[in-house]
Parts: sequence; structure tokens; C-alpha cells
Amino acid sequence: MSVPAVDRRVPRFGGFSLTFLRLELRRMLRNRRTVIFTLVMPAAFFLLFGTDGSYRSESAGSGNVTAWIMVSMAVYGAMIATTSTGAMVSIERAAGWSRQLRITPLNPVAYIAIKIVVAMTLGLVSILVVFAIGLSTGADLPFADLVACGVLAWVCSLVFAAFGLFMGYLLPSENVMQILGPALALMSFAGGLFLPVSEMGDTFATIAKLTPVYGVGEIARWPLDPGGTFAVAVLNVVVWTTLFVAGAAWRFRRDTARV
Repeated sequence: MSVPAVDRRVPRFGGFSLTFLRLELRRMLRNRRTVIFTLVMPAAFFLLFGTDGSYRSESAGSGNVTAWIMVSMAVYGAMIATTSTGAMVSIERAAGWSRQLRITPLNPVAYIAIKIVVAMTLGLVSILVVFAIGLSTGADLPFADLVACGVLAWVCSLVFAAFGLFMGYLLPSENVMQILGPALALMSFAGGLFLPVSEMGDTFATIAKLTPVYGVGEIARWPLDPGGTFAVAVLNVVVWTTLFVAGAAWRFRRDTARV
């Protein structure tokens, strides 16, 4: 007696669905560590470093220094949010979930797209929280520049959503955030997020332009303080995003192939 073949038609959009997306968002928001890293820590850093009284009266581009620090901390918050959310796939790998996906018709690109959308959503929330606190504690910049800085910081944080996914597939689950946390802080200092690249020496300024953080920070602060080379920053973001997305897709296919 022959066994009928199982119908495994590929679902619409490769398996990308609002239901899957909603479940992923709810799962992330139930994680207390994620909430602390994405909402509490960036805002706390801004209150610690960006609320000095002299910063409110010192100009920086079209706003004040407090606004400059606010945007930088919003970028840092988006980086942490998107990276940590993407890196959560390491836990799924440890539980064998990524291997189970091999027997489903879910397309790898759709799976990665869902992860990136979740990461970008939490990144947006982190930016909004930092902006709300910054504006209530002395940050001053034109409304149009405020909106532009926020949108650019959010869009450009896509590079770190891809980075988190790549690292989540590359590193073991028990070590991923212990490695990525200090790595993000180091990249932020080296990439000119906490200190303007113009105030670095020539050697460090050159190194900064090669880091993934440089492009995101420069583009996000461009409406407020249009300094540096915008084209170089855009190229930086495009190149690093492409590399990290390709790396994440490669590692996902390699993981799910080992069934």
C-alpha cells in the first residue's frame, strides 16, 4: 500500500505572517532582561552623561549639546535593542528550534525578515523612550530635526538587527550577550558615537570610519549637526548591512541543513 505524498506547498510570502510576528513580539517583551537592556539602560546612560547644566546652553549644530548626546544615546539604545533581539536566535539554536524549521516550508529569508522586524520594533521603542526623557530634561533642537534624527537612527539600526542575527547563529547561546555587550560599547567608542570623530586624531578617525557604528551615528546626527562625510556614512551602513544579512542567511541555512 503506497503512502500518499504530503502536500508541502510554500505559504504566501515564504511563511512571513502577522501571527508569527505578533508571537515573536510578545515573547520578546516578556523577557525582563530584554526590557532592561532596550528601555532602561540607554535612558539611564543619557541621564548620567547628558544632563549637565552647561550642556543645555552650549550649542551643537542646530541644537544644544544635550540634544547631541540624546541622539547618540538613542542610537546606542537602538543598537542594543536590535542586536540583543536578533541574537536571541542563539537560544532557539540551543533548543533545536532552528533545526526543526528545516522540516517546515518556512523560507529562510522570511524567518530572518520576521526577526529583523521584531528587532526594529524594539529599536524604535528604545529611541522614543530616550527622546522623551531627553526633551523633558533640556534637549533643544528644531522639531523637524528631531523627527529626522529619530527616523534616521531607527532606519540605520537595521545594520545591528542583522549583526545580532549573524552573531546569534555564530556564537553559543550561553555566551552571546556577554560577548556582544562589551563589543557594542567598544564599537561605540571606536566609531565616534560618544565622541565626535572630528575630535579624534587622524589615525583613530580613520579607524572609526571602518566600524559599523560610524555610519549609523553620523547619519542619525546629520540633521542636527551636518559634519563629516555623509556619502561615506551611507556607504558604511550599506556595506555592513549587506555583509551581516548575508552572514545571517548563510549561518541559518547551514544550521537548518544539519537535521
